[in-house]
Amino acid sequence: MKKKQILLINDIAGYGKVATAAMLPILSYLGHPTYNLPTALVSNTLDYGKFNILETTEYIKGVFPVWRELGFSFDAIATGFMASETQARIIAAYCREQAENGTVVYVDPIMGDEGKLYNGVTDEAIKSMREMVSVAHLVFPNYTEACYLTDSQYDAAGVTAEGARRLLDSLLKLGTKSALITSIRVDGQPSVVGYNHVNGEYFTQPYTEIPVHFPGTGDIFSAVLIGYLLGGKELKPSTRKAMDVVYKLIDLNKDNTDKNRGIPLEKYLDVL
Repeated sequence: MKKKQILLINDIAGYGKVATAAMLPILSYLGHPTYNLPTALVSNTLDYGKFNILETTEYIKGVFPVWRELGFSFDAIATGFMASETQARIIAAYCREQAENGTVVYVDPIMGDEGKLYNGVTDEAIKSMREMVSVAHLVFPNYTEACYLTDSQYDAAGVTAEGARRLLDSLLKLGTKSALITSIRVDGQPSVVGYNHVNGEYFTQPYTEIPVHFPGTGDIFSAVLIGYLLGGKELKPSTRKAMDVVYKLIDLNKDNTDKNRGIPLEKYLDVL
């Protein structure tokens, strides 16, 4: 099967394996020609507490006209962190335009975790992410983000199986064709839940938590998931594969002294 060209629209961290720095090596290792458009340049992962960030909205405004003139196109686009509402609107419009020509759009609506928004994420940013979801073929928020996107009540204890299905249906009403929700407890069990529009299947994939935190694990999950989907695998087994890779990488690195920089992927790509 011919490998698919994918454009990553996400931030780039100078120090740390997160966002583009985590996704690009995985997708390249899986054989997909991978390109990138940075939404922001960040000095280091935010987990260090201090950082410097430069958003690239003006740069992006100039990129898309050049790409249109040159006739560049992609089989898939994967979006992540958006630095501003204006930036999100511009990128959503480009994704909608490309989708009309057959490009598959994957959206990771990065906004928050553990029941709260990340610093600097506003109500307007949530509205902009809803616009991104409206152009997506597949969206994969975590539980916190799914609640904010759908105006649903967050419960640290999680949801029932019926509640998980309702939350997925609420995401679908925003316009995405398929959806996953990660890091959600379903009847007390840590899980990823999903809906696949291709076959109309709802599914739940449970997992065992390892009680450590690494930045970038969501980006690793996204890259493995997308890589296997672009390779022709179905959504449910691709989700399971991504979950298993993340678990194994966390387990292999759980004793690292500096977890804030993420997982050193270059040492572990063979787990893919």
